[in-house]
Amino acid sequence: MTATGERKITRLSGTLGARIDGLDLARPLDPETFGWLRARFLEHHVLVFPSQDMTPDEEVAFARHWGEISVHPYIRPLEGHPEVLEVVDPRHPIARTWHQDQTYLERPPLLTMLMARVLPEAGGDTMFANQHKAFDDLSDGLQRLVLGLRAVHRGTESAAADAGLTRVQVEHAHPVAPRHPVTGRPALFVNADYTLRIEGWSEPESRPLLDLLYRAGSRAEISCRHRWSPGDFVLWDNRCVLHRVVPDATGDRVLHKVTVAGDVPA
Repeated sequence: MTATGERKITRLSGTLGARIDGLDLARPLDPETFGWLRARFLEHHVLVFPSQDMTPDEEVAFARHWGEISVHPYIRPLEGHPEVLEVVDPRHPIARTWHQDQTYLERPPLLTMLMARVLPEAGGDTMFANQHKAFDDLSDGLQRLVLGLRAVHRGTESAAADAGLTRVQVEHAHPVAPRHPVTGRPALFVNADYTLRIEGWSEPESRPLLDLLYRAGSRAEISCRHRWSPGDFVLWDNRCVLHRVVPDATGDRVLHKVTVAGDVPA
């Protein structure tokens, strides 16, 4: 454990994740504090802030430090708060599969943040996996292959259609291993929820390679697990982190979710 003033950092695993104590994120952030947070975010990819007491408006105000809010194209937001989603079903197939959020958008989210509102007595943990490390651990030959490939991502067509969206609006192709726009490090960027196929390949041709990459990106040794406590506020780098919920909650689990728009992956 190290400390910066009253700020204390505890790593969550050997490959990603850190808990930060000593910050009240409901208060306005000065440039020095935000710069320090941004550096920790790039270093650890997942940040956990315990004992926070934030209103939905304060969640959005904190998110705006990072960039433009990304509003979900077809899921209804929290009433009265158009930039906040209420996540209420930890057993939903999309939530329990390893994924990155909204990769079917032209500009998938830069980061995702969750605020604990209602928690079960047990279960409903969230898992994270480091996709920089997933790429680094591939063989040299496979790295060269995936660096030259793009994949087609598609959102949930039925839900999008109900919202009046066309397939074109919820389908985009991105590099299989884009480089992080800040650090330049490549990371796997495919997931079983939204990746349809390799661009220029059929779905049957794509499946063996995609399944291999899904396995490479979800190994225990590149992951960490967060057990939720009341007041936990968690954010992660959607560009290089997969996540999933463990679908074993013993009761209700309600989280508030805000995402920040990213760049076009390249």
